[in-house]
Amino acid sequence: MSSGAESGGGKRRAKGRAGARGPASERRATKEQPTGSSQQHIAIFPGSFDPLTFGHLDVIRRGRRLFDVVIVAVGRNPGKDPLFTTSERVKMVKALCDEIVREEPDAAPVRVESFAGLTVDFAKRSGATVLLRGIRNLSDLQNEVQQAVTNREIAGLETAFVVAGQSFAYTSSSLIRQLTAMGTDLRPLANMVPPVVLEMLRQKKASRHPALTRLIEKKEGGE
Repeated sequence: MSSGAESGGGKRRAKGRAGARGPASERRATKEQPTGSSQQHIAIFPGSFDPLTFGHLDVIRRGRRLFDVVIVAVGRNPGKDPLFTTSERVKMVKALCDEIVREEPDAAPVRVESFAGLTVDFAKRSGATVLLRGIRNLSDLQNEVQQAVTNREIAGLETAFVVAGQSFAYTSSSLIRQLTAMGTDLRPLANMVPPVVLEMLRQKKASRHPALTRLIEKKEGGE
C-alpha cells in the first residue's frame, strides 16, 4: 500500500486493513497452490518391468494415494537382455494401470511412458518432484538408499519408499524370467503376475525366445 493511501486513514485503520489482508492472501495462496500445474506433486515410478509383477502394481496403487500424478516410466536399458520389447511392456503396463484407475477412480491419474537414458533426466523433463520406489527387503533398502542419495545430490530429486507387502517380498522380474526359462509348468507364476502377463510369458516360452534360451545356458554353464 502506498504512503498516500495510509496518510488518509490513520494508524488504527491501516493496521486493521493490513491485518485483514495478510491472512486472506495466505488463505488464497493455500487454496490456489494445489490447482497450479507447477505445484503438483508428480511421482515417477521407473523400472524395466520385464515383466510387470503384482508387486509393481502394489507400489502403483499406493503411490496414487500419496501423489497428484504417478508416471510409470518404462526404461530401455541396452545393457540388459530383455524378454519383452519396450512396446510390449508399455502395452501391458498401460492395460493393467487402466484397470487400477477404474477400480479406484478417485485416486491420482497414472501415465505410462517409455524412456531411454538417465532416470533423473526423464524426471526433470516430466516435471517430477519425487521418485517412487518399492522396498522388498533389507538388500533392496541398502541399494536404494545409496541411489537415492546420489539422485538428491546430483539432481535435487527426492525419493519416496513404500515397503512391499509380505506376499511380494521375494517376487522380482528376474526371478520370474528364470522360472519361465527353467520351468515346465508356469501355473505357479499366477501368484506373482497378472493373467495377461502370464499368458505372454507362455507365448515367449512356446516360441523359445532367445532371452530365455540364454538364461538356460547360463544356468547350465554355472554362471
